[in-house]
Amino acid sequence: FLKGWQGNLVCDDYSGYKARFKSGQVIEVGCMAHARRKFHELHVTGKSQVAEQALVLIQKLYAIEAELRKKTDGTAEDRREYRQQHSQPVMQQLYEWLNQHYLTVPSSSPTAKAINYSLKRWPALSRYLDDGNLPIDNNWAENSMRPWALGRKNWLFAGSLRSGQRAANIMTLIQSAKLNGLDPYAYLSDVLKRLPTHKVTQIEELLPHRWKSDQN
Repeated sequence: FLKGWQGNLVCDDYSGYKARFKSGQVIEVGCMAHARRKFHELHVTGKSQVAEQALVLIQKLYAIEAELRKKTDGTAEDRREYRQQHSQPVMQQLYEWLNQHYLTVPSSSPTAKAINYSLKRWPALSRYLDDGNLPIDNNWAENSMRPWALGRKNWLFAGSLRSGQRAANIMTLIQSAKLNGLDPYAYLSDVLKRLPTHKVTQIEELLPHRWKSDQN
């Protein structure tokens, strides 16, 4: 479904994306939340004595992001510079910690697997430091998907492949409207009324982020 699309993709280690990364059209950006989750699971289950150390360092990175969110008037370049000054040293600490402990734990242990997950994806996990437009993780996207993932278990069927694709399109518009601070019902009601007479060449004007600015 990424065919023809170019840009930065914040994701986990899903193998289905690898071919797109190799083409160079899609840039892999690692999701720090997925890296953190590996250590969190070990910590809460008591399967690792050192996982908490990694969690402490990762939490520092998230604390920095929390400070950045308070700077509502900051530009992408401001965020990049702030991350270079504050996040980069913490990332270096984390990288050194990962390499140090990888050599001291059994290679087949859960701790080694968690460490290896981050090490093999380190360039991708570090990419957000160099671009203020990139987030540290894709939690917002996963949270947007959660209602539909839960619904899928209850609905069981979409009727057909085509109806499933159509449902996905509508769900995407609804979640995009929410992310842009819109009332999904008001947005869809207006767009559906305007569609029959709206020029196809200007269809992008009806996308959630454009629709909001048009109404203002």
